[in-house]
Amino acid sequence: MKVYCTNAGVSVCAEHRWYRVADFTFNDLFRARDPIEWLRSRLGECGGRDLPVQLDPPLEAQEVWAAGVTYLRSREARMEESEREADIYDRVYRAERPELFFKATRHRVVGHGGKVRIRADSRWNVPEAELALAVNSGGRVFGYTIGNDMSSRSIEGDNPLYLPQAKIYDGSCALGPCLMLMEGALAQSTEIVLRIVRDGDEVFCGSTRLSQMKRTVEELVGYLFRDNTFPDGCYLLTGTGIVPENDFTLAAGDEIAITIEPIGTLGNMVTLGSP
Repeated sequence: MKVYCTNAGVSVCAEHRWYRVADFTFNDLFRARDPIEWLRSRLGECGGRDLPVQLDPPLEAQEVWAAGVTYLRSREARMEESEREADIYDRVYRAERPELFFKATRHRVVGHGGKVRIRADSRWNVPEAELALAVNSGGRVFGYTIGNDMSSRSIEGDNPLYLPQAKIYDGSCALGPCLMLMEGALAQSTEIVLRIVRDGDEVFCGSTRLSQMKRTVEELVGYLFRDNTFPDGCYLLTGTGIVPENDFTLAAGDEIAITIEPIGTLGNMVTLGSP
């Protein structure tokens, strides 16, 4: 099942049929012991429908967290951007404990068709295409969506302690186009594709597969829930394995498309933040 959030409410697509949802909130969904069964019990068929160009992100009170240095390519890129502390990222990649950090609250997140932002005080900015896990309040992964973890590489590269400023700001995260609920894990062969278009021309295209992740989903969620509670559940971005070359930086007006089948494509335009 795929849950789409629109201005008119929530719609669900299951087996190519559309349903309306009675008494739905994302908070109730994430609090449910069995979110999939909870949603099924509230479906009412409503026929076919066209989705709007812009969708809201599929969250309410859920926090968005992220994991770093989960792919070898990410480790290499972080070492390249931070010459003085390069060995920190190598140690994180090899350590038992993963890097986990807070990413966003609802008002900092945009949905499909929304505008992500690059900081006005950063000279080197990239998108990070990631699989996002939907985790209920009990620590159970019950669904997936696509995440864009916007990153100010010049700020983090100056000093790793600047990570919150490089990662957490208005418009720094996108989620969508839907929340796909499913039992079990996505196949390790699942591909993540990132494309960036500027003035009608493709300026970057890269891909990776979930099989390239060093850490498992269970490991990441397990560490996130250590001595931490999420009464309304949360999202966890699982890291990126697609990093543009060091001479590339995003510009206002760029169009970012991240595709993970069978979830779909998350599309966003880049805008420049205010000083």
